[in-house]
Amino acid sequence: MSGWSPIAREYDPLKAGSIDGTDDEPHDRAIFRAMAARYKPNKGVVGDPLLTLFVARLNPVTTEDKLHQVFSKFGDIQRLRLARDIVTGFSKRYAFVEYKEERSVNRAWREADKLVLDQHELFVDMEQERTLKGWVPRRLGGGQGGNKGSGQLRFGGRDRPFQRPIDLINSDRSAGSRRNWDRSETRDRFDRDSHRSRDYGGRDRGGEDRDDRRHRDRSSRRERR
Repeated sequence: MSGWSPIAREYDPLKAGSIDGTDDEPHDRAIFRAMAARYKPNKGVVGDPLLTLFVARLNPVTTEDKLHQVFSKFGDIQRLRLARDIVTGFSKRYAFVEYKEERSVNRAWREADKLVLDQHELFVDMEQERTLKGWVPRRLGGGQGGNKGSGQLRFGGRDRPFQRPIDLINSDRSAGSRRNWDRSETRDRFDRDSHRSRDYGGRDRGGEDRDDRRHRDRSSRRERR
């Protein structure tokens, strides 16, 4: 557990698709495709990856000028690129923002995530294509994020980090204490029931002896006949 981290340090599609990073086999086709993919980072990408942010979940109408206006508040921007379809020119709804200083990228990473821009809540994280070993993009079945409702459990990133692995030693101790508590609770409940029975002394909650009440009911039925 000493090497555990809520954020992935090396990309493994199987672990990234597991809710706690312990799956032994893929649970959906996307993860299987990511495991079989052989992806090489784009060599045409320029700039310092350690100073570059990945901005996703953009509104399709958001422009480069609007992005520059918003993200320049966190520091001086070296380069900004909004990904667009090579044929249609439409926005692919994600962009890369490179800053000139490390403090600027760190500030934007902290403050710009979940910022609402053009009625869309942004997802902002550090670039992973050139910094995370073994990275596979979402279009090949990889990526991080997703949700349980879609059946895609993408964990290990900033948006949905790994759950902490089970601590078997402490869990055994807690289970033992829970069993002891259950036994004591059962014993206390039995003692209370026994004490209640002794207090009533064979009488109901109204204080009347049950045998006397049954005898009176039989007598009343005979009189009616």
